[in-house]
Amino acid sequence: MTDRSDPGLEGVRPEGPARSTRAFVTLVTKDDFAVGARALLRSLRLAGTDADFVVMHTGRLSHDSLDMLRAQGARLVETDLLPTSAEFDAAHARDALHGRAPFTKGTKPDFHTPLDNFAKLRLWQLDYERAVFLDADTIALRPLDVLFDYPELCAAPNVYESLADFHRMNSGVFTARPSSETFDRLMEKLDRPGAFWRRTDQTFLQDAFPGWHGLPVYYNMLQLVWVNLPGLWHWPSVKLVHYQYAKPWTRDAEKMPELAPLVELWEAYAGDGPVPDLDTLPAPPGA
Repeated sequence: MTDRSDPGLEGVRPEGPARSTRAFVTLVTKDDFAVGARALLRSLRLAGTDADFVVMHTGRLSHDSLDMLRAQGARLVETDLLPTSAEFDAAHARDALHGRAPFTKGTKPDFHTPLDNFAKLRLWQLDYERAVFLDADTIALRPLDVLFDYPELCAAPNVYESLADFHRMNSGVFTARPSSETFDRLMEKLDRPGAFWRRTDQTFLQDAFPGWHGLPVYYNMLQLVWVNLPGLWHWPSVKLVHYQYAKPWTRDAEKMPELAPLVELWEAYAGDGPVPDLDTLPAPPGA
């Protein structure tokens, strides 16, 4: 078995040793998302945890972004893209993937690079016993440490338009047990002849873990629930908000007027001042 504590492990290069056996992990491939990751890290710290904060990054972040994330207590792990074939890369390039599987229910930022999403799989190479992955466009509103006790792989359903979506996984939040054996299994499955993963890591992980366990939607509350399924939104139950599609740091993002209360919430966590009392937050229109 590969020694996952080896800082020279191929593909991942951590800064410093792990301080815990457990970690919240995110992936940042562009400076734009470093702003989101800073808000996420601050939200985790305010919610309370003794787990490590790990930011995997693909070596493209500016020094200012890296310093900003270190200041929030992140353990930075420079992460290579996966060694996938030219055929796989061509199939999952932005224009090719969006041409075959267009987004019809929202938009992705111009800088979104679908192929980068697969670097998330390097989480299984990290030197931790237990990990919880959180997308960089999420914020934690309440403690999430209970997720470390959940088995691999737990994820919430991809529900944001209708209840018919409960059968689909959203990979913005999931539980994992880092292991070189699991990483090797995933790599062997990922890049087979003719492979095409319609929603990149999300589609792949659902296929790779067919017995995935469902988390309550409140552990990965997708922001478009606020607009499309307001009756499902219940602030006392919401543990985490996931800003899928429209990003709160992009002022011209789609549906921004309807999502203004959620944007204001994110902005509070992205700053350095107080955050709102959750009991005072407004209900969505139509709830």
